[in-house]
Amino acid sequence: MTLDLPDRDFEGYIFDCDGTLVDSMPLHYRAWTASFEHHGAPWKWTEDEFYANAGVPDRVTTMELNERYGANIDPDSVHDWKVEWYSQHLSSLLPVKAVADLAKKYAEEGKHISVASGSDLSIVEPSLEVIGLRDLFDIVITPALVERGKPAPDMFLLAAEQMGVAPEHCLVFEDGQAGIDAATAAGMASVFVSSRS
Repeated sequence: MTLDLPDRDFEGYIFDCDGTLVDSMPLHYRAWTASFEHHGAPWKWTEDEFYANAGVPDRVTTMELNERYGANIDPDSVHDWKVEWYSQHLSSLLPVKAVADLAKKYAEEGKHISVASGSDLSIVEPSLEVIGLRDLFDIVITPALVERGKPAPDMFLLAAEQMGVAPEHCLVFEDGQAGIDAATAAGMASVFVSSRS
């Protein structure tokens, strides 16, 4: 994988987790599918829809699908079941090498780095642990810490604030359009990481 990096230095680097640092998107799709089937969802959620929704918080996704299909499936229950299924299978995860290598390089250089993920901490921490990157990041932002998830800029702005770096001096690494939109809304440059092979 070749990353199209801007030709300038930044003071802070913010990484999405799933599909960006961790090659976890296929596993997440399987977890979603398993949870929807378990809950008797009246829809068939395609891989294309799944990837188009990358970065959007789980419960929001379920609420939007409920609305679209006239269903009333409990977003919390779908989320909890999905997390449980994912947690039982995460030992197979691998890093997205090009991005993980950059994170290690920035950490070694003493740069400010953080994670801002649409997933809950209960998914982000063990995923980073499995691929050996958890100790790199003192700052991990998840939807529980902000009012609005991606594509709103809240998570990236909080990450910048906690790193002590102005938004315009931050570079975001993202695999989802919602995350790219959030970075733009935060006034930050971004690098798109393709999570589909």
